[in-house]
Amino acid sequence: MLRNLTTLVTAALFLVSCATHTVKSTSYTPIVRDSQDTPEYLLLDVGVAVFDPGLDEIKKSEEDVTNHEIRVAESRYAPFLLSETLQRSANWGIVRVMPNQESPMDVSLKGTILSSNGEQMAIRIEVSDSTGRQWYTKEYKEEVSKFSYEPSERQKNDPFQVVYNTIANDLLEYRKRNLKNDELTEIRTVSEMLFAQRFSPDVFGQYLIKDQNGNLQVVSLPAESDPLLERVRGIRERDFMFIDTVQDYYATYVRQMRLPYDSWRQQSYEETIEVRDLKNSARRRFIAGTAVVLGGLAAASSGGNYATQTGGAVGVGAGAVLIKSGFDKRAEAKIHMDALEELGQSLENEVAPRVLDLDNRSITLTGSVEEQYAQWKEVLADLYAAEVGGP
Repeated sequence: MLRNLTTLVTAALFLVSCATHTVKSTSYTPIVRDSQDTPEYLLLDVGVAVFDPGLDEIKKSEEDVTNHEIRVAESRYAPFLLSETLQRSANWGIVRVMPNQESPMDVSLKGTILSSNGEQMAIRIEVSDSTGRQWYTKEYKEEVSKFSYEPSERQKNDPFQVVYNTIANDLLEYRKRNLKNDELTEIRTVSEMLFAQRFSPDVFGQYLIKDQNGNLQVVSLPAESDPLLERVRGIRERDFMFIDTVQDYYATYVRQMRLPYDSWRQQSYEETIEVRDLKNSARRRFIAGTAVVLGGLAAASSGGNYATQTGGAVGVGAGAVLIKSGFDKRAEAKIHMDALEELGQSLENEVAPRVLDLDNRSITLTGSVEEQYAQWKEVLADLYAAEVGGP
């Protein structure tokens, strides 16, 4: 019996000492560029919405290691990197991060962050066009190695640049496989008519109808020389100019966020690995400790000679030590989780008031970038009304 107990303790100690390590791939997916020389008038403009931080979809197992403030910051950081990636691909027209959906774009991308901890990022992307056609919904997931945070690598790309490149490649592949030139033209026309309807729904509402699938299609068009259409196009150019100034905000935000965010991600990567190892270690210690305690209790209570009872008592003590060490490991893991929580407090940012000179008058926009854009919408409506002599 004593020999069996010794074997049990030895096996338990061996179990505690075991550890696993995962080796991750460092393969890189480049951006694919369209081999066809697409005319500029067929290049679709792309609007990338500010991402949903996914706070309602956080798994219970990840709640303790997910910082809500960082997720909100990431919801502005990630779409800017995606828009830059799409713009670099040269496969599209203008690509902009959109604070809301008020300005119709040819193609709209919506994203939800499903997980992000420095080691892994998962994003769900939904793509549609101005006609209402749903292109696809797809989840993208990437795990990186510590190599991705080496200074030489970090200067080249974001650690999760593969995610953005893959999204860009899928977007191009869908367009090439599913859309003909006349459909590309219709998408661009629908975008313009939707913008015009914001200002004169009675005039421009007649040019679009919904088909049996609920998607918009063009049934007729105003003359190219239509004075209202010319005014709408002028207003839309100003809207695009303002959206360009919004990009300056996001660029500044990303630039200011990069250093603390990279620091957080690298530390989060290390913390995530260590927390997982600690949890696995604690779990092994609990299992091993429980086995030893049960074996010790059985030996101590079985009667027999003094040596057997003494061995049983030793087994109980050894198991208790293993269980206690499991508790200690869990406490250490909690400290690391608390450290993760503290890392996200410096990532908040405020938007300064923006003063615009428009038609010999100055306009001041205040609040968040989303609030400023809502105010801009009202300014455009007033401008259009003044030009056409409306109320």
